[in-house]
Order: sequence, then structure tokens, then C-alpha cells
Amino acid sequence: MNRLSRAMALAAIVSAALLASSCGVETHTVKVDVSSGGTLRLAVVPKSVGLDYWEKVRRGAECAASKLDNVQITWNGVSDETNVAGQVDLLDNYIGQGVNGLVYAATDSTALVDITERASSAGIKVINIDSGTDPQPKGVPLLATNNTKGALLAADALAKAVGSKGGKVAIVAFHAGSQTNDQRVDGFKKGLKKHKNLKLVETQYSENDYNQALTVTQNILTAHPDLKGIFAANEASDVGAVEAVRMSKKLGQVKIVGWDTSPDELEGVKSGDVYALVTQDPFRMGKDGVETAVKAIRQHQKLKNEDTGVALVTRKNLKQRHVQQMVAPTCAR
Repeated sequence: MNRLSRAMALAAIVSAALLASSCGVETHTVKVDVSSGGTLRLAVVPKSVGLDYWEKVRRGAECAASKLDNVQITWNGVSDETNVAGQVDLLDNYIGQGVNGLVYAATDSTALVDITERASSAGIKVINIDSGTDPQPKGVPLLATNNTKGALLAADALAKAVGSKGGKVAIVAFHAGSQTNDQRVDGFKKGLKKHKNLKLVETQYSENDYNQALTVTQNILTAHPDLKGIFAANEASDVGAVEAVRMSKKLGQVKIVGWDTSPDELEGVKSGDVYALVTQDPFRMGKDGVETAVKAIRQHQKLKNEDTGVALVTRKNLKQRHVQQMVAPTCAR
């Protein structure tokens, strides 16, 4: 399915979800008495629940709420990042409940535009974390990783790992249409332009599923037995790709640069199975997302986008303080 067809199909699905959810939910215009210091209710909604990355976002959001007066957060999300209609339905329900703010990561950059505008029209302050929409509505900030910068780091790292002779490389991405996915893929391709000795031969998608990542990587290795490197663009893609390379008995021969820093991924770096990982700062995203929402509601602060940081993790720098706060964050720091 081409991108236009996919966008049209998504629009139809999302429209149906909005119609179904709005039939049974009364929408309230939120009126916050900022002078009374009353409890603010924020819904924090990730792309999905379960992955280590989103757990770090949750911990950051809860850390912020614990240090602010009269702030109550609700954490909830769909189980699969590809469930765009499910996320629309969930967010629409929070709008109907009359929360004061939505802090959320968009599963699809085009399909979630309407839900953001709907929330804003209801007087709800919206903050995007990790992934925004296209277009990004005026007054709705995006607190996120510079994915292009991270992907450029990944390209440089893979080039170094493969060595001067170069060779064929592949991308195992996760979900086409997700803003973060597309930025990483495009950024990595841009990075390859200065590494002429590397030839991109495949771009496959794991759909954020370990088993799918395993399968597509096995297919890549079969089609290109002389493959030299893989860029795995998120946690599930990385863990699945590593296992496929291990099963093919090509660890060390096929260099891997992954993204995110779950415990399994870090074990890969420590063992040398993974050359490097691009780490984001999901804890900061969750924390700053909640803090920004509260400031916007109570203090009417003008909002702006925020680069939440990115770094390359290797076996050599894993114990450095700034890397550890991204990899194993604590509320005390």
C-alpha cells in the first residue's frame, strides 16, 4: 500500500473511531480556576505500554507529579503502537472526561491531528512528547528527541564498526508513518551519504514486534549473505535483529547499531554483540511533559518545542554519569 492509500485508510479508521466514541461521551469545556490551586488532572498517554522506553517515560511523569502540588496524572495506553484507532478512542474519552491536560505521543503523525485540535477546542492543554503530528498545531509544543541527529550518530557508528572496506547494510525500522520512525530512517539515509563505502540494500519494518523483527532480519540475511551491518531503529527491532544474527551465527561479522537502552539491549553492548546504541532521554520527556503542562495551565506560560537529548552508548562510555541518567534514570537526580 502506498503512502497516500495508507493515509486515506487511516483517516477512515480514525473517523469511525471518533464517531463511535463521541456518540457515548459528553464533551466538557474545561475551566481551570488557577487561583484556587485546585487539583489538575492530566492524562499521560504513550504510543504503547510495555516497552522499557515507555516505562521510563511513565517514571519521569510520575516523578514530576510527585514534586508538584495538586497534580494528578493518569497513565494509560494501547498495547500496540500500530493501534492508531485505539489511541484516538482513548484520547477522545479523556477529552470527554474533561481532563485539564493531555500529554501524549502520537502513534501516527497525520491521524492524530484532529484529536489534538478537538482537545484544544475543548480548552484542554495539549503537550506532545516523543512524537508529534503533521502539521503540528500552533500552541502545541513537541518535547522530543532530535531523531535526525540520533540517526546521524547511528550511521557514523555503523561506518566505524564495519570499517574502511565498507559493504552492504540494512535498516530494521518499526512503523512507517510514525514521525519518529520516518525521521530515523531518513536521518540514517542522510548519514550514509558521507559514508560512500556503505550500500543500503534493505529497509524492513518490525511493526514494533520482536518476532517480526526476528523474521525480517532473517530474510535480509538470507537475501544478502554478505551483509556487513544493521541499523535497528527501536527496542523491539534491535532485540529481534540481534537474535536473528545470533541464530545465523554471524555475531561479530554483522555489526549492529541499535536504538534505545532496555536491559536486553544493554546486555548486547556489554557482550559486544551490539556495537552501539542510540539513547534518548524518555524519563526527561515524561518529566518535562508534565511540568510543561502544569506551567501552561497555571501560569499561562508560552510554550515552545524542546530537544530532550540524544547520545551514543558504547561499552566504553556506559558508566559515564550523563549516559547513566538516560539509561537508568532516577527521580532523585
